[in-house]
Amino acid sequence: MKVRFWGVRGSIPAPLTPEQVRSRIASVIARARPSDLESARARDLFLAGLPASLFGTVGGNTTCLEVRTDPVRDFLLLFTHFHWDHLQGIPFFGPGWVKGNRITFASPMPSLERVLRDQMKPPYFPVTMDAMGAELAFRRLEGDAVRLGSAVIQWKRMNHPGGSYAYRIAENGKVVIFATDSEVTDREFQGREENRAFFERADLLILDSQYTLEESFSKFDYGHTAYTMAVNLAVEWKVKSLVLFHHEPRSDDRKIHGMARRARFHLGQLDAGPLSILTAQEGMEIAI
Repeated sequence: MKVRFWGVRGSIPAPLTPEQVRSRIASVIARARPSDLESARARDLFLAGLPASLFGTVGGNTTCLEVRTDPVRDFLLLFTHFHWDHLQGIPFFGPGWVKGNRITFASPMPSLERVLRDQMKPPYFPVTMDAMGAELAFRRLEGDAVRLGSAVIQWKRMNHPGGSYAYRIAENGKVVIFATDSEVTDREFQGREENRAFFERADLLILDSQYTLEESFSKFDYGHTAYTMAVNLAVEWKVKSLVLFHHEPRSDDRKIHGMARRARFHLGQLDAGPLSILTAQEGMEIAI
């Protein structure tokens, strides 16, 4: 399986501001020495040595994840829930406008078709879904799992205002779990066998990690998780790789990368087994 991150922010888009761009340029110039600029190779080495918070960006687009399994002819769009930051990209999903494509929208939530059609019509958008060139289908996910090619997809309801679903995608002995917009705590997850069966030993867990521990104290029941808890639960579930996801829109890149460093420090304090911790960034690809 191949996983690609198209959007990693939560709640609202968070593009870099002009002030942030100017600040980055000023910081880079202040670090440069004459020897860093004397040749193309020297400049490349200088840029490669800059911290991630200066060279590149985690991105400002809202949540969107692509998982490619075996080649298939159809597109399956799985919805965790229907908050705006998980819907607003639908009118601009390129394959939906290509005649001959087939797009299946799927979710365990029964209101799937009504919600999607209602948000893509005037006054919210100038044209309706009927204008899309692809063949559209709407499927409510029922039962325990569905099969897509050689992959098996399962889902689990998570703690989030209005509800949200995590998805578990298994193929050829590898497991990817996408659990955005989820508030997970020791109270909810330790000792519950159904949760262990869903999450344990995942090769890649992409988990809502929007808050610092301090922020989470004042945002209880907001439906999002502190990065420290994300690490705790990844260790509890014996996950191989954890991706910190659904970044707070008010947090700049420096803070987000700093949270990842502190998450790794926290992991070291737990004296646990090996766990890779990554920060979700737009354009990042992971092969499982």
